[in-house]
Amino acid sequence: MTELTGARAGTLAPDQSAPEPTGSRRGGVRPATVGLPALGLLIAVTVWWTVTSGLHLVHPASLPPPQLVWNALTGTSDVLLPALGITIAMTVLGFLLSSVAGVLIGMALAASRRVERMCAPLLVAINAVPKIALGPLLVVSVGWGQKPILTMVFLLCFFPIVLSTATGLTTTPADLAELARSLNASWWQSFRKVRFPAALPQIFVGLKVAMPLAAIGAVIGEFYSDKPGLGYQILQYNGIGDTATAWAAIVLIAVMSILLYSALGLVERLALPWVRATTSSR
Repeated sequence: MTELTGARAGTLAPDQSAPEPTGSRRGGVRPATVGLPALGLLIAVTVWWTVTSGLHLVHPASLPPPQLVWNALTGTSDVLLPALGITIAMTVLGFLLSSVAGVLIGMALAASRRVERMCAPLLVAINAVPKIALGPLLVVSVGWGQKPILTMVFLLCFFPIVLSTATGLTTTPADLAELARSLNASWWQSFRKVRFPAALPQIFVGLKVAMPLAAIGAVIGEFYSDKPGLGYQILQYNGIGDTATAWAAIVLIAVMSILLYSALGLVERLALPWVRATTSSR
């Protein structure tokens, strides 16, 4: 199997003797990497301020202007920041659980066509159920605490991970599959050295789709839980008419989702260095 390993490395990994990449392939942080997102944020805040404070198109009770949301955020940071920590913990834990289960289920579907035909309709049906309708039922089924939160995260996340894993494992490049067969690789050797590495880019697509869904699931789960996360705080402050603080919690959820998604993208770049080297740039 040394030939298989070497051949795979030559196929999937960047050529060490290749010339230094140019343009977007160069290492380091380019100004546009930070500048363009900052510009997009500035435009969004400007539009928000124009709609609420500049033109008064929306009543502050429905959508407070950004300065009121900022004041609410700084004024209640002793409440919202601990709530943010709880929501991050629930989001990450639920995402990890759904990732492990989703990859394993996807591997089972890819390994057997009979299993795929038997389980695929059930998975589609579970994914089609409106998750927010399950919230009150989860409290009755699994009780209070973190269980309904993790269950909600799992229900929202697992389907794209299962789908991407099964798709990646069943679309191995023909040349790599033929290489494994020509070297008389066993099923496990072919899976470990060819099929699974080749499927990793597709699996990460599913993971990146699932990450924002994990944040949504955590917040929905907190609506029906006694965990004082950001979802819980949104209900509390909205119930007393403090919409500015409720929107401050929503902004924190958005920032959390961006950071978690960016962290996952960094993990992908570190784990799959050959992808950027073997695919064309825009």
